[in-house]
Amino acid sequence: MLSSEIKDKALKIGYTSCGIIPAKIFEEYERYLDERVESYPGSKDLYQMLYKMARPPQGGKSVIVCSHRYNKYRLPQELDGLIGKCYLYEYRLPYSPEHRAKDEFEAYLHTLGIRILEEEIPLRWAAVKAGLGKFGRNTFIYTPEAGSYVQFDAWVVDREMEYDSAPEDIYMPECSESCRKCVQACPTNALADDFSMDRGKCVAHTTTRGTDGADEAALEQMGAWIYGCDMCQDACPHNAGRFTEEEEFPLLAEHERFLSRDGALGIDEDTYANAIFPHFWYTGKDGLWKWHGNALRSMINSGDPAYHGFIREARNHKDARVREIAEWGCRKLRL
Repeated sequence: MLSSEIKDKALKIGYTSCGIIPAKIFEEYERYLDERVESYPGSKDLYQMLYKMARPPQGGKSVIVCSHRYNKYRLPQELDGLIGKCYLYEYRLPYSPEHRAKDEFEAYLHTLGIRILEEEIPLRWAAVKAGLGKFGRNTFIYTPEAGSYVQFDAWVVDREMEYDSAPEDIYMPECSESCRKCVQACPTNALADDFSMDRGKCVAHTTTRGTDGADEAALEQMGAWIYGCDMCQDACPHNAGRFTEEEEFPLLAEHERFLSRDGALGIDEDTYANAIFPHFWYTGKDGLWKWHGNALRSMINSGDPAYHGFIREARNHKDARVREIAEWGCRKLRL
């Protein structure tokens, strides 16, 4: 059977699991977005941007979803609490093992005469519907092997296949009502008890894709994070001891010196364009100011007097948004 052959191939080239579902599953995702817009009207614009993923492309018949785990990689301890783990192990980089596996898998699908339709796909939603994991209360996908430290690839294709049965429950039964550790850990109160999240309040979103300067209350709540956030994942008991650290992620060691607080604040335009943006691209080609602002906020919230000189100097930064953060820091720390 074609589906079985495809799944076997996925496992042989390094994916940890593979599922296949009908493309019509996107209709349910649209209802899911409707619920989020109703629950979080303040983040309506952010959710409306995702509706384009709720409609399968013309000719799309099936969705193939594969997972891989990133808990096998070494964790740079000096970046703990500064850079979100999943962003360190960017699986879409051309030199990553995961990207090479994706290229090989796509080439295999082409040999079968299967056409891949280039469309954005709601990866977590597709993964849950394909039975590859379940939503935790923090809205991440959990698997028995890696907790929430998993990532996904998915493809809309033009071939009907044998499909996996849709799970009756997409939420982790282990997330009991008595455990609200992820909700309590979220510094901006973005998580709710009903397995939902306000995208606009999420620190990971604000530090990576947010475009405007944050107000002072938000600057305080975002704490030390420079890029991303792991608070809800780190607090989850189902993630305890999940990192096995068997391997080094390619070239990560070469980036580490730019990812500390003073390293990030010192990034120049050439370094950003050639070293940072290719790996951490959510901040965009013009996102150098954001790295500087995030690093500065992290220094301020650390309370470490060693950073006072950096904070004072940042009042002369060429970008007004960074200067505003510096002024806030000077008021907060009475510098």
